[in-house]
Formats: sequence, structure tokens, C-alpha cells
Amino acid sequence: MLIEAIRLALRSIRRNAMRSFLTVLGIVIGVGAVIAMVTIGNGTTAKVKAEMARLGSNLLFVSPGQFGPGRASADAKALTVRDVEAMRRELRGVKAMAPTAQKSQTVVRGAESRVTTVTGTDNDYLATQDWALKAGRPFLDSELRGGRAACIIGETVRDKLFGLEEAIGHAIRLGNVSCEVIGVLEPKGQSSFGTDQDDTVLMPLRAFHRRLAGNTEIRRVMVSAADGTDTAKVQADLEWLLRERRGIGPGKEDDFSVRDMTQIAQAQAGTTAMLTGLLAAVAAVSLLVGGIGIMNIMLVSVTERTREIGIRLAIGALERQVLSQFLVEAVVLSLLGGLVGILLGLGLAGLATRALDVPFTVDPMIVLVAFLFSAIVGVVFGYFPARRAARLDPIEALRHE
Repeated sequence: MLIEAIRLALRSIRRNAMRSFLTVLGIVIGVGAVIAMVTIGNGTTAKVKAEMARLGSNLLFVSPGQFGPGRASADAKALTVRDVEAMRRELRGVKAMAPTAQKSQTVVRGAESRVTTVTGTDNDYLATQDWALKAGRPFLDSELRGGRAACIIGETVRDKLFGLEEAIGHAIRLGNVSCEVIGVLEPKGQSSFGTDQDDTVLMPLRAFHRRLAGNTEIRRVMVSAADGTDTAKVQADLEWLLRERRGIGPGKEDDFSVRDMTQIAQAQAGTTAMLTGLLAAVAAVSLLVGGIGIMNIMLVSVTERTREIGIRLAIGALERQVLSQFLVEAVVLSLLGGLVGILLGLGLAGLATRALDVPFTVDPMIVLVAFLFSAIVGVVFGYFPARRAARLDPIEALRHE
């Protein structure tokens, strides 16, 4: 009986191919949009987690100010070189500690120029960022102490300013400051926020303060805990030390923040997952629209086939047989739409993830849920037209023109 109902449903769908296509279009778009959004979101989340993992789960960020509604201003007094020296002297279990200060600056070589980010720091920056040199060398102690203008440049800056020429040993100009290129960083590409990580210039912190910044402020310190060290203890020691140095009494709020990379990674992954869920929910609305479309078309089909239904009832067909015929037809339409939507969604997600350079991460569960949901849509929205067909009076149906 079920096989016969499916056969009749397929025959009806083939007989009205264009109408059937327009009927399932809403299901196709809904299922495809949900799968594409979730797959792209999963890939973005995976990329964020991978980038955070490269930095390590034992990394802490120290910066002045607190952030968020009702918190102390982010304009709190900056950290100083003496603060960093005290951290290095008194903290235990620290593998590397990189103070940083940044400024947007025009970089010039000959006729070529570009605006990039110049970071004043030291060699620990490479360790905390897990960043290797493609060519050249790190800063010498004499360059760090004496404030000599030596530069390590990112791959984007090297390509724009030097092209195919050798960069090591040549000079570039940062504003009015001449700086010798001593190293080139390994390319990293875009970050999860879409910024070019290779569009950067590093120089000794002291030289940056003297020649570019005109002050001695430090806006961030990156602290990498040694392997096997509890980052929570290092964080607690950091907070205690900075409260003491900045004269913050008991019960008063910190005017600085110490953030754990693990917490940052979890927050970013949670935000990405929430946005993915929101987009998927919006896309799922089209499934509802598609279901309403199926119901409307099935009602039209019942009206068109009233005499056929009357003949079947008159020669002995049971109500449940007529009900199952139209219900199966609605479910078959929904399932066809679901299958096409799955293929369309995976195809769009594949193209999008390649364009965005994120992993193609398919969630089998969401594919299964989308397929089952399309079947449920067929049952729910197909039941009312099917019941209406099954309850037609045979005599009235035979009189229908």
C-alpha cells in the first residue's frame, strides 16, 4: 500500500513538474541556507580555535584599564618599562615576556610607500607569538639597549617595498626615521578577524619610544607561562604585583586587566557559535515558508482532483487510503526538496569556505536534522489538505466540475 502511494505521488509530481519545482523551492532554499550557514560558522569557529592554539593556552595579556559597561576606563595610566622589569624580576614560571607599544606609520622606500603598524618590542615577542624569522636575525642586545633603529618586517611590507629585491641590510623610512632591515618574518596570512598579520614592522622598544612615540608608555605586555606552570597562579601573581605597584587598595577595582588566552578563545568561539545559531535560525524561517507553500499547492491539487477522489471513494477506496495518498505526496515533495537543499547547501558552503580560507567542517548531525525537519514539514503541512481530500463526500465529488 505504501509503495503504491509513493508510485502515485511520483506520477503526480512528474505530471506537474513546474508546479512541483516551485512548491519545493522554499524547502530547498531553507535547508540549503541552514546547512551552508552552520557549515561556514563551524569552519570559522575551527579557524579561530586553531589560531588561538598556535599562540598557546599558556599566554596572558596584560593591559591598562578595564573594559565593559560600568568598568574602569580603558584610558587608565599606561604600563611602564619599570613595571615590566618588576614582572621579570619577581614572577616565577614565566617563559617569555614581551612588552609592546604600537603606532600606525607610513613606511617608505624609494618611490614605494604604505601605511602599516609599527610595534616597539623585544625578541620575546617572537617567542610569545610563536613567530619565526624567514630571513635575517633578531635584535641584538646592543640594539635593544641603545635604541638603534633596526627593523624586522612582515612579508606584506617586504613584498610591497622590495618586490623581488633583497630586503636584509637595506634601509626603510618610518616617518622621518631611517631604519635598517635586519630580518623578515615568516608569513602568517590573515587572522580570524580578517586583518593581515604580515602587514607589520617590529623595532626595539627603546627606539620606538624615543624616535616614534615620544613617550615611554606600554599598552600591552604578553606573558607566556612556562610549560607545566599553572597560568591561574601566574595570573594571580601578576594581579597582586600590579595592584601593589599601582597603589590599588583593598576593595578597590583594578585599573588594569590580565586576560588568559584560554578565556579569550572560549569567548570568541562562543560568540561565533552564537552568531552561527542566529543565522541558522533566520535561515530556518524559509522552511516554514516552504511548508506553507506545500500546503497551498496540495489544497489546489485536492480541488483539481476532486472528481478523481470521488471516483476512488465510490468504487470502495477507504478514507485512510486517500489520506495516505495525499500525505505521501506532500512528504515526497518535502524530502526531494530536503535532498536538493542538502546538496545545494554543501556546495555553497564549500565555495564560501574556500573563498574565506576557513576549514570545510561538515556537521553530520545538522544534515540529518535538516533532512528529518523537511520530512516533518511535509507531514505537518500536508496533513490538512490530505484530510480534506479523504473527507470529501463521494456524490458531491462526482458532481464537481
